[in-house]
Amino acid sequence: MSGLLLRDAEIGGRVRADVRVAGGRIAEIGSGLARRPGEPAVACRGGALLPGLCDHHLHLHALAAHGRSLPCGPPRVTGRDGLAAALRGAVPDEHGWIRGVGYAATVAGDLDAAALDALRGDRPVRIQHRGGALWTLNSAAVRAAGLAAADHPGIERDGRGNPTGRLWRADAWLRTRLPPAPLPGLASVARELDRLGVTAVTDATPDLGRPALDAITGAVRDGSLPQRVHLLGVPLDDPPALGHPRLSTGPYKIVLADSGLPSLADLVDRIRRARARDRAVAVHCVTREALLLLLAAFGETGTRPGDRVEHAALVPAESIGALARLGLRVVTQPGFLADRGDDYLHDVPPGDLPDLYRCASLLEAGVRVGLSSDAPYGPLDPWAVIGAAVHRRTRSGAVHGEPERVTARAALDAYLAPPGDPGGPARRVAAGSPADLVLLRVPLAEALARPSAANVRAVLTAGRLSEP
Repeated sequence: MSGLLLRDAEIGGRVRADVRVAGGRIAEIGSGLARRPGEPAVACRGGALLPGLCDHHLHLHALAAHGRSLPCGPPRVTGRDGLAAALRGAVPDEHGWIRGVGYAATVAGDLDAAALDALRGDRPVRIQHRGGALWTLNSAAVRAAGLAAADHPGIERDGRGNPTGRLWRADAWLRTRLPPAPLPGLASVARELDRLGVTAVTDATPDLGRPALDAITGAVRDGSLPQRVHLLGVPLDDPPALGHPRLSTGPYKIVLADSGLPSLADLVDRIRRARARDRAVAVHCVTREALLLLLAAFGETGTRPGDRVEHAALVPAESIGALARLGLRVVTQPGFLADRGDDYLHDVPPGDLPDLYRCASLLEAGVRVGLSSDAPYGPLDPWAVIGAAVHRRTRSGAVHGEPERVTARAALDAYLAPPGDPGGPARRVAAGSPADLVLLRVPLAEALARPSAANVRAVLTAGRLSEP
């Protein structure tokens, strides 16, 4: 589509005007713009026209695989009998394996190979914990993957040295032990992002290998993934030339695993390696200890523009000032409070509850805050995440950290910052800007009062209209 005229759109929550799109950019904004010969026109009827939303932290291929996997956790599966029924009814893939996702210990406790064998032992089964860091394999899968003779540090073993079936932070390694299979296509993910009004994403998967990089870049080039993609997992050594205006390299992703933190010296060395290649860093921190370690490391290396803390799931009050002084950005996911906040109320020590997924106190201290989903491990819907940032309400209705609530406008703005500047100034609809836009069915005030993906009427990516 070479051009498009949007008639009577609400812009900036105040003005109603016409917007002409041409050549993938906003060409003109004005009242009563004349329609050009052959130019398609869309009657917006006063619906808000916004820059497309940016999800600042998700995992594209994991999201695609999640859609083809067996749900094994809340809200679909909530007890041992439900999990047993789901596994009994699961149809193995072409190689005979069953892949489950979304598991939580509230379903049937801490799983290991023996526990899974009791639920289904006739086929290789692997189930991913909803946090994404842990796979649990039944005995058939342990044998098929050859865990007994393997030496990956993520393989958990019992007192006799036998694998328990639990495998930590070993996705890429485990893939080499599975029957060969192509990476899942991303077209279905793109359609879902369109439906939600998301025109840009940051893929936060660490250490992307060449097949994953090629698959993502190929999907962007052929248009099956029309969203802009910012990549944190581009390797430091021999990084590929991305070669497309809708692809960009972001800070280098470093994971501080709660299952085994590195030494301070090791972390400092990793940050300095990124610095030597002119990269900022994006550091996964979900515990108090990980955040304190990171702050100590930055005390050694200093910070640079673009350095960011991923998740910041638990930020002690005494660390907020340090985050601000160091100029760090925080990319966080208050959607987890709505998705699993009741579990936090049960499992997290009471003294730590006020520190979970902070928003307001960080903003008040001058910390730049970007919002995101962490999908598929958290809810993808940005409008649900905005609602969670506003209300901080769990499934049961309990409120988590009321002082950390933010306004719906602030939460939306955290989705409107560009991929390379999470927490930065929100993009606006303006002449000359890229035509990555979302058209709502309702005015902005109504959308902010009741955030919902149902309000999304159409999306433009590089000026191309999609009406999901």
